[in-house]
Amino acid sequence: MAAAGGFRLGQRVHAAGDPRRAGTVRYLGPVDGHAGDWVGVDWDGGAGGRHDGSLAGRRYFAAAGDRSASFARPSALSAGIPLPDALRLRYRVDDFTKEEQDEMYVFSTSQKRVSVELVGTNKVRDKLNNFDELLCASVSFMGVSSAGSPEELQGLVPNLRQLDLTGNLISQWQDIFSLCQALPSLEVLDLTNNTMENDFVESPLLKNIRVLVLNNCGVTWGLIEKLKVPFACLTDLHLIWNKLNIITTPVGKFVQGFDKLRLLNLEDNHIVSWDEMVKLSYLRSLEQLHLNKNKIKHVRYPSNLPSSGPPAFEKLQVLLLGSNEIEDFPSVDSLNLFPSLMDVRISDNPIADPAKGGAPRFVLVARLGNVKILNGSEVSARERREAEIRYIRLVMGKAESNEPELLKQLHPRFAELKAFHGIEDEKPTSRTSGPQKMASGLISITLKCVGPSMGEKQPLTKKLPPATTVGKLKSLCESFFKLKDIKLRLFLEEEQGCPLPQLLEEETASLVELGIGTGATIIVDEES
Repeated sequence: MAAAGGFRLGQRVHAAGDPRRAGTVRYLGPVDGHAGDWVGVDWDGGAGGRHDGSLAGRRYFAAAGDRSASFARPSALSAGIPLPDALRLRYRVDDFTKEEQDEMYVFSTSQKRVSVELVGTNKVRDKLNNFDELLCASVSFMGVSSAGSPEELQGLVPNLRQLDLTGNLISQWQDIFSLCQALPSLEVLDLTNNTMENDFVESPLLKNIRVLVLNNCGVTWGLIEKLKVPFACLTDLHLIWNKLNIITTPVGKFVQGFDKLRLLNLEDNHIVSWDEMVKLSYLRSLEQLHLNKNKIKHVRYPSNLPSSGPPAFEKLQVLLLGSNEIEDFPSVDSLNLFPSLMDVRISDNPIADPAKGGAPRFVLVARLGNVKILNGSEVSARERREAEIRYIRLVMGKAESNEPELLKQLHPRFAELKAFHGIEDEKPTSRTSGPQKMASGLISITLKCVGPSMGEKQPLTKKLPPATTVGKLKSLCESFFKLKDIKLRLFLEEEQGCPLPQLLEEETASLVELGIGTGATIIVDEES
């Protein structure tokens, strides 16, 4: 070990002079055909090396990627620096370089150097020299490998509240526990891109840490279960990019502990089954669950739960499900069962993409009765009213059966919305037939021509079959307004005062499928 520069197996290192090129020591010793001792490194990112841990037909270690490994002389690697040294390097102002000194002077007409006093310079210098006033610090990608002396760290930055350690060489939890104890004011700790070990022997109770960021740290949920003991007071926990796919519970079916956790970020992992998320049902303070960019196909509100005790996800207000694989309406409808849910993201899912057979926004708004923010945009009272009325028209126009039970199964809020908005079923008379019967099924819409090259044209009111498609309506508009060689765009005008009419993009979508009924106004414009 000593002959290999004092490195140890499993140690985190970076290339000398390049703290951003980090890796893990996987081999120490000789290499056939080459003199001296070598260090085998598996570089982060699955690339950046020359081989997979084997050389000239001999395997020395197994690397993560086909070309993520290489052998290096000990002198070509760095074991990093303690945190106090990194803080001094990043924030010191005691010794200026010649270039920095020259910037503090200008030359007079007699070529004498005259010092320039910048407004606030002394105040900034004093503040940076006085490290005990430093509240937020970032030493990202500086090769930090340990907490250093606790006494030195505490004496250097005693009032530090936020610390960013992104992209360093820390891997042992004892170092993290040590620095958290040395900094009693520390509340926010970011360990993104540090490859952390998935076990530790013992830990103190760290009541000061409120926000812990473990993005791309290679952690398992088994480790998270252990971390809830020292980090019992966490309010925010970020676990992006950790390839998590299961939630393991050592006792019972549900995750316990984390009594103060309000935000759990599991974005960009490998979660497929919603059943794994059900295990989080009884995190008593959980208000936000971020699940964007996973592989979830279905969402269901937990059933068959104990009758005693609080409801599942009792305080959950924000559920982000963007960029998953959800494609069924029952998943959307089940969101109404979450007792406190107000903010939902389901964009970039098949169910929310009309181009892939999904639903337009107005349908989602209507089906989600309690949501106040959808896909990052506020749902105003006006938008909700218009969306619900259009949705009722859509269902009434497409319903193949008026059987109440079937309608309730396919459209759980339909009856409720009809009653709320006072919309009655159409009741055609039995004597109506032929042209009269056909006319009774038409919808009356107003067409407004606004294109700059179309000339001034008066609005027209036309009665059209509900099955008229957007493409067919464009052709009719060309005839109605005598337009030639102009590519048209159609917009649905919302209520007066709404600045953004809805673009009707789908050529094959019918008026009834878009929820367009009698009294609607279509704006006829030209493509830019």
